Amino acid sequence: MFKRLSQRPSASTGLPALPDFFSSDVLTRHIADTMAFYYPRCVDASGGFHQCFRIDGSVHDAATRNLASSARCVSMFANAYRHFDNPDYQGMVRHGIDFLRRVHRDPESKGYIWQLAWQDGEARVLDADNHCHGLAAVLLAYAHALMAGVHEARAWIHETHELMERHFWEPQHGLYADRASADWSVLAPYRGQKANMHVCEALLAAWRATGHVAFLQRAETVARNITRRQADRAGGMIWEHYHQDWTPDWDFNLGNKADGLLPWGYQPGHFSAWSRLLLQLEAHWSLLERDPDWLLPTAQALYASALGHALDRSEGGLHGGFAPGGAVCDANKYAWVQAETLAAAALLGARSGQQHYWSDYERLWAYCWEHFVDHQHGAWYRVLRADNGRHPDETSRAGKADDHIMGACYDIIPALDKYHG
Repeated sequence: MFKRLSQRPSASTGLPALPDFFSSDVLTRHIADTMAFYYPRCVDASGGFHQCFRIDGSVHDAATRNLASSARCVSMFANAYRHFDNPDYQGMVRHGIDFLRRVHRDPESKGYIWQLAWQDGEARVLDADNHCHGLAAVLLAYAHALMAGVHEARAWIHETHELMERHFWEPQHGLYADRASADWSVLAPYRGQKANMHVCEALLAAWRATGHVAFLQRAETVARNITRRQADRAGGMIWEHYHQDWTPDWDFNLGNKADGLLPWGYQPGHFSAWSRLLLQLEAHWSLLERDPDWLLPTAQALYASALGHALDRSEGGLHGGFAPGGAVCDANKYAWVQAETLAAAALLGARSGQQHYWSDYERLWAYCWEHFVDHQHGAWYRVLRADNGRHPDETSRAGKADDHIMGACYDIIPALDKYHG
């Protein structure tokens, strides 16, 4: 077995000594520390959760509410309740669901408002369109809520899935469209892999919550079509943006390589996320009645591409994006990219038994411990420059709940059991 960094003297950085990243207790404490940054300061007694925080935890925008962030806060509390058995967290699940159904959900169209301003108990709509990414986050929230003991969420899982199937599913392509008008009458021509990735994640959670194999089968269909067919159309890797017929749109957002929602370029964090999802699918291949042999090698190839093109071998960590020719096009380093890659490395290490994945895992954790974890205030910095310096004080200019970091830890903990076993 390789010599672990956490068994070596730590560098003289003024930071706490490197913990044992192979300890479930260490990761559990890190989840608890991260939750302590958000709870209770994220709670808006008038409804929902605050989403935009400065590094010191103060709220810099109390009004803006994004659907995906509202929903993922529900998932954050649901996972914490299941892990820590704190009844206050289950209460926050119900608090967040109330906001989803009472404020974000349109009772006439049955859709969900993507962006709104919430002030003094009143909502002002900023973007009423229906986003598949948003519905995926809602489906994920209901699935996690059901697993956290909110039994009424079972019906909402099926309600949301049926809504997605009716308005976004395109059987001729085997994938979901991206965006529709508020009344569902107009479907935007843009197609994207990101929404489908989040749908795959949500369908896996819906399957775990309900046991309905149809959710698992649909997740596999989406995963296969994105990571194989669409990758074959885009240089063997997963491109982000597509035309209506699912041919690659190489110019979409070409001038906006660091866009917070739909950036141009290959996204290594999404490669890592797909690697994780494929391994989760493979763990249940016997229920799929389909060939599972492609799942592990595809997961390994995506992970290798992410590190091969985005790893900063000088300063550490992974850059945000790279161009079709391989050059880095977004040199920023994002917390979620590091977190998804940590989870992928651990799951690949546990599945394959190959030690180089665990070496990657520990080196990346050591980098994140030094540069991304805020040891003074808690949580992680959202984004760093290429040289690992900080951007301005806002921890998040958009919705953020560090759900990628805590989600990675939840996925890593079972993988560590296999490592130690």
